[in-house]
Amino acid sequence: MFLSTFEKQVDSKRRIVVPQDFRAAISGPFDGVFCFPSIEADCLEGGGKALFDRYLGVIEELEFGDPVRTALETSVLGGMARLSFDTAGRITLPDHLCEMFGLSDWVTVVGMGERFQIWSREAFQAHRAAQRELAREGLAALRVQQRTARLGGA
Repeated sequence: MFLSTFEKQVDSKRRIVVPQDFRAAISGPFDGVFCFPSIEADCLEGGGKALFDRYLGVIEELEFGDPVRTALETSVLGGMARLSFDTAGRITLPDHLCEMFGLSDWVTVVGMGERFQIWSREAFQAHRAAQRELAREGLAALRVQQRTARLGGA
């Protein structure tokens, strides 16, 4: 499971050290991570083989030729990069993905359970503020629904 948030420096070769806890969470024959442009945000999304398999399962649920399936195949499978760890636990981010999301100097790596995201530090600061507000509003709405259900069910 990928947990916590880390700021990492990107070196001149576009390498970042993957947090040790993240490396430990990935097990399997491939010693690295799968990364691709996130569908839900302006960042990279990554994870191990389990995440790749989960996306593949979602894609395969849709009929061949379905426009949503094609969009997911293009975005996830077509954007996928297999990034191997070097002996120091680093991955090298592809040029085109760095350019796409402005990843240079410092990045923020955010654990999200079965996946993680890699953001430019500045973009993540704004995103985090918006997500906190959305979480507050969503939790308040959920509490109202729960109270209403309890009162209506009593």
